[in-house]
Amino acid sequence: MTFHTTISLLALLCCSSSYGFSHPTFGKRNAFQAKSKVTGGTSLHSTTSTFVELETSPIAGMRPGTSGLRKKVEVWQGVDKENKNYVENFIQSLIDTAKEANDGQQLDTVIVAGDGRYFNIEAIQIICRVLAGNGVSNIWIPRGGIMSTPAVSAAIRRLEGGKAQGGIVLTASHNPGGPGEDFGIKYNEGYGQPAGEEFTETLYEKSLELKSFKTVEGSSDINLDAEAGSTFAVTDTTTVTIIDPFESYLEALKSCFDFDALKTFGQREGFSILMDAMHGAGGPFARRVLVEELGLPESSLLRCDPRPDFGKCHPDPNLVYASDLVKSMGLNADGSPDESTDMTSLPTLGAANDGDGDRNLIAGGQCFVTPSDSLAMICDNWESIPHFAKEGGPKGVARSMPSSAALDVVAAARGIPCFSTPTGWKFFGNLMSSKEMFDGTDYTPFLCGEESFGTGSDHIREKDGLWAVLAWMSILMKANENTPAGQELVSVKDIVKRHWEKYGRHFYCRYDYEAVESDAANKMMDLIRDSFVSGDLSSVPVDDLGIQLVDAVEFAYTDPVDGTETSKQGLIMTFEYPSGDASRVIFRLSGTGSAGATIRMYLEKFEKDTSKHDESAPAALKSLADRAVALVKMEELTGRKEPTVIT
Repeated sequence: MTFHTTISLLALLCCSSSYGFSHPTFGKRNAFQAKSKVTGGTSLHSTTSTFVELETSPIAGMRPGTSGLRKKVEVWQGVDKENKNYVENFIQSLIDTAKEANDGQQLDTVIVAGDGRYFNIEAIQIICRVLAGNGVSNIWIPRGGIMSTPAVSAAIRRLEGGKAQGGIVLTASHNPGGPGEDFGIKYNEGYGQPAGEEFTETLYEKSLELKSFKTVEGSSDINLDAEAGSTFAVTDTTTVTIIDPFESYLEALKSCFDFDALKTFGQREGFSILMDAMHGAGGPFARRVLVEELGLPESSLLRCDPRPDFGKCHPDPNLVYASDLVKSMGLNADGSPDESTDMTSLPTLGAANDGDGDRNLIAGGQCFVTPSDSLAMICDNWESIPHFAKEGGPKGVARSMPSSAALDVVAAARGIPCFSTPTGWKFFGNLMSSKEMFDGTDYTPFLCGEESFGTGSDHIREKDGLWAVLAWMSILMKANENTPAGQELVSVKDIVKRHWEKYGRHFYCRYDYEAVESDAANKMMDLIRDSFVSGDLSSVPVDDLGIQLVDAVEFAYTDPVDGTETSKQGLIMTFEYPSGDASRVIFRLSGTGSAGATIRMYLEKFEKDTSKHDESAPAALKSLADRAVALVKMEELTGRKEPTVIT
């Protein structure tokens, strides 16, 4: 059954869609030239648009994970018959859920933006028609259709006083893009935070019952390359406005950092930075902040032009996939220093973003800073960051449970409340919004992070890769405030070593076993539950090195803000070395892949002895890793002899 309503209207004259970035394959226009909101520049013509409600059938598998729904791009494109109208089905389920959460009132203003990956432009056009068909009044799209995830969160919170009630973000984050690769959609709610589990579960339930979706036909494609401020009437009740992608995000960053002081520090002799955006959405934002705002040279940027296939790279900012940056920072592939490099020739600070710009890798010359250490060091150096310093320090900090306990040690020493949450930024959202959403305890200013290269604060409700870069630049600036001109600067390596001397080192790394057959992965997890969590640990023998399993639990979380309970968030195995030093291994199935299962094994060992701090983490943790994989029968159950990636 199809319902039609025809209306006449004026609409913006549109040209054909393009990716709008300087790249020989995907076109030569640069959609990121606008620096501020532009008014006018609207060309109108007469057209006819038709409201339609089209029959559809439920499509299985639309349950969002920790950061939205991710599938192979061909699934979203509906290449196979069973996936016809995949985007329309998902968005209809999403908008129905959002309307229900809004007391039955249709949303007035929604942001639609993506990370620029393959199918981004086409999906935006489809989504806009579905939103218009459902009566959403205002749709805001960044010029070029590309916006980093943290920038979307900032725009939801700040643009026109926080008028937007939500944001639809087209991203598969750090997963590859292009034909045969990944695409995803996530939803951010009215405070800029990722949708919570209640929202995503309702969406999933609605997707299983969906019988029709609403859209419009006869509407021209939106010209995403139009100037910021241009408008396009999709129907007589729905208007698309092209927005400046940078404006709100810059405001948010400037509320946290002293841009004038950073600009001055950036000109100091001996300081340089290398920022690798991995051809993701963070690239134009890195250029705008580092080059245009802080005056750093263009040579500070690496792979900062967004590409639909990320230049054939895997846009995950870790030691493996950011190998060019790692080498440029004088590091070996495992993060240990390459002693053959000349320290004086290396950048002072190195950093990388992922596909949608929310993750970060931090390094100094011959010094890789693990995400867990980075979080702890930002916490211990909060006086360097105006966002924290003006309030007397963070009022709360949090880490994802698999992250190392380095943050806990600093927080205890500094008297800051510290929380350990399940993986997923949405769990941090409740804590940092405790006051504004629930009239509870105010934990702001708030600092949080996760081992998967995510760091952020309460300036937005997402992790923020560029925020972490500016935080480290601020720490370096503070550390060098008394360094005379012409003298060697205090380095990232100096800051890291001093931190370890003060608090001890938490050796840490993660083994990823990607695309494991799902049944095999679940069998391994069940073995841990049955044999160790529920089993008799006294029967588990000590290995030849004296490493003994002393405890095993399954992590569950009760949210201290709203009381919601989350179970089965990871299996924690605690070991003890003959020296009495504690260590732990965590096993968790990741929800961020698009096919099969990814088994993540997290390894942590605390070391107070400063004479052992220079050992590489993979070497320091090798015996613990061997012990763990043997106990859980990794090779026997999954067929995997080695991890896909070690970070």
